[in-house]
Amino acid sequence: MSVHHKLKEIQKKLKAPKNQKNTFGGYKYRSCEDILEAVKPLLYEQDCTLTINDEVIAVVDNVYVKATATLTDCVSDSQVTATAYAREQETAKGMSDPQITGSCSSYARKYALNGLFCIDDTKDADATNTGDEQPKPPVRRSRRKIMVDENCPF
Repeated sequence: MSVHHKLKEIQKKLKAPKNQKNTFGGYKYRSCEDILEAVKPLLYEQDCTLTINDEVIAVVDNVYVKATATLTDCVSDSQVTATAYAREQETAKGMSDPQITGSCSSYARKYALNGLFCIDDTKDADATNTGDEQPKPPVRRSRRKIMVDENCPF
């Protein structure tokens, strides 16, 4: 079986639910670690390995972390890769420089894994539409008189 067929099987079977909760924003999410935990048994089953490498890239005044996720077939040594970038924030309240780089790396790695394993982080309107809600009528706004200053250059 080719590396692409093995990847297809992993993509079909992989379940990485959003088990983390952001209490401040009130939303659920999955972390890089969640994806790795879910994919490890499937890698073993398909006789594949997964590696993730980071590269720090400076562009003008910004620092980016380029993460590359590589799936390797242990039998043929064939590989499939996916890459993602994340930009470091200049400052983050309460975080040291290494922590900022580490969180940027985790973010880039997560999105490289999302790309490799076809994990979608959004739900489309059809997935969240129950069909029970009636569309809301458009809100009518009252007309306001706009004053124009003829001397204004804009």
